[in-house]
Amino acid sequence: MALATRTARRPDRQPSPTRGFWGSTVGKKTVMAVSGLIMLGYLVAHVMGNLKVFFGPGEFNAYGHWLRTMGDPVLHYSWALWLVRIVLLAAVAAHAVSAYQLSRRDIKARPTAYVHRRRGASYATRTMRWGGIILALFIVWHILDLTTGTVHTGGFEEGKPYQNVVDTFSTWYGNVIYIVAMLAVGLHVRHGFWSAAQTLGVGSARRDRALKLIANGLALVLTVGFISVPVAVMTGIVS
Repeated sequence: MALATRTARRPDRQPSPTRGFWGSTVGKKTVMAVSGLIMLGYLVAHVMGNLKVFFGPGEFNAYGHWLRTMGDPVLHYSWALWLVRIVLLAAVAAHAVSAYQLSRRDIKARPTAYVHRRRGASYATRTMRWGGIILALFIVWHILDLTTGTVHTGGFEEGKPYQNVVDTFSTWYGNVIYIVAMLAVGLHVRHGFWSAAQTLGVGSARRDRALKLIANGLALVLTVGFISVPVAVMTGIVS
């Protein structure tokens, strides 16, 4: 009787709501969808800023200066820019971790490949996975090139983004790295936007066609917008 008393099981602890949400597949997919939409919003704003390069060094450099003074006089120099960077970094980290964990969970759930796999789903999964890896490597290079100037060629000039952009895209490898990465961005947005809509419950049989059109349109606009800058430098339109 005493032994039975000593070995009586304690009631199981219930996981906290936050831990339970993150531990579920639905929770991870939701985190991945929301963080992806945050990054998409950044990409839209970023491409609009990049296109200012076509208006000359004065306007593009002024835009670069504004990024560091936005919020003035309430915020100190570069505070708002650092807040944006922190939010973006958190979104990238949450997106990458949730994507990795979902991938591992999927592999464990089916250790042997299906005999008949859906080609479309398999292609989309591979595209998102490799696209994510390419973009992660590109982000590191892009920061070292145009933010810190660590790997920049031609003499990095602090406060002169126009000249730095022209320097980068005056090299063949700078163009190749950037264009390949932007093609990966387009494919990632094309598949990711529609997937995020399904995860967040926006998708439906009636809306799927419109959502796919929006995803294709966003992917095309972003890809063409970003790639137009190195092409303009290569062709002498921007110099």
